[in-house]
Amino acid sequence: MSNTVLIRAYSGLTKLIAPVLPFWLKRRALKGKEDPARQGERFGRASLARPTGQLFWMHGASVGEVTMLLPLIDKVLSEYPTAHVLITSGTTTSADLLAKRLPERAFHQYVPLDTPKAVSAFLDYWKPDIALWAESEIWPNLILQTKARNIPMALINARMSKKSLNGWSKRRKSAQNLFGCFSTILAADEATAMGLSSLLENKVENTGSLKDAAPALPVNEAELARLKAQIGDRPVWCAASTHKGEEGIILAAHEVVCSNHPDALLILALRHPERREEIFAMVGNTHMSIRSHKSDLHHLSSLYLFDTIGEMGLAYSLSDITFVCGSLLKDLMGHNPLEPAHFSNAVLTGEHISSFADSYSSMIAFNAAERILSPDMVGQAVSDLFSNPEALAQKQRLAFEYAQNRSHVMDTVWGKLGFMFLKASS
Repeated sequence: MSNTVLIRAYSGLTKLIAPVLPFWLKRRALKGKEDPARQGERFGRASLARPTGQLFWMHGASVGEVTMLLPLIDKVLSEYPTAHVLITSGTTTSADLLAKRLPERAFHQYVPLDTPKAVSAFLDYWKPDIALWAESEIWPNLILQTKARNIPMALINARMSKKSLNGWSKRRKSAQNLFGCFSTILAADEATAMGLSSLLENKVENTGSLKDAAPALPVNEAELARLKAQIGDRPVWCAASTHKGEEGIILAAHEVVCSNHPDALLILALRHPERREEIFAMVGNTHMSIRSHKSDLHHLSSLYLFDTIGEMGLAYSLSDITFVCGSLLKDLMGHNPLEPAHFSNAVLTGEHISSFADSYSSMIAFNAAERILSPDMVGQAVSDLFSNPEALAQKQRLAFEYAQNRSHVMDTVWGKLGFMFLKASS
């Protein structure tokens, strides 16, 4: 299949702008968005030696995607005891998380910039036996060059918004050229499955979201015991993965909660911890404990700022209720409700949840989650649950039961991918 004019234009443009990309990366590094010590990886220059034998490559854009891939990595390493897994991503936060959580025989590199030269250098060095891409990050040069080397490819947990699918439908031939490189595409939700099936004129199966199948996040038990002793029997709620513009809504909601429950504690967990200075300016002189300072949780603190990476399991372990953010503003699309559900949290969220519409729809039908359609009602919803221990306990129990029943998704996905691994191993 010959490439379309659009794809050829993209390849030419990326080759043209390649000389200025080092300067762009340096600017990003000054903002903390790149690791200066590892910028060579962005040009396909490896910072680690390639292990001998089978190498399975997985790619996820950022924290959410690579976290989702961790159970799959464990599965691969268990089934193939002499193989190694290379996982790539594009953000420093995901690299920090993987440094803490990758098992033996798995390692991280930054994904190369999508220029022909960087991609070629990356693939020439690593020579992966199989490639698994997660969700919806599409880099044309990387996809096409991987396919050209006859490396089996799968797109798993594919998720696309209606806007994205509509955009691809206007470039149908280019979409078919790119997505046609994948021998297997598994959708995370029915809307994506139907949209890609129509776009590619070939059935794409909805296997469910792998994020639903992820085990409970890790918890530092020593820190959990220390903080629980300091919190005592105070009611605790968590605003998880807040984005810019949501913190003001959450802080106003906490005022409502505290008007009825004066000893309530809010754990404010930022989606992007580097935004902590904005929160400092927003709360002013309010007494606040800060997770990254590792200080004691003062009894006068009504706000605990979680500005660290890889500790959400601890935040959920301390909380009774979690409001899943990334859902309060119209340009946002929601975050994973199963993460707090694994910790028996009552799960609340806002109106904008299109990225996890299937998960929320099922949870709400099971009474395992609740959608708050007005930002002004967040505080009252949290306060009402604290005021009704029986209702709170029921929501906590149902959320936990729902999360426990979603583990079958991994088995389904593995069953669909198994033949690719066998082919790569033969």
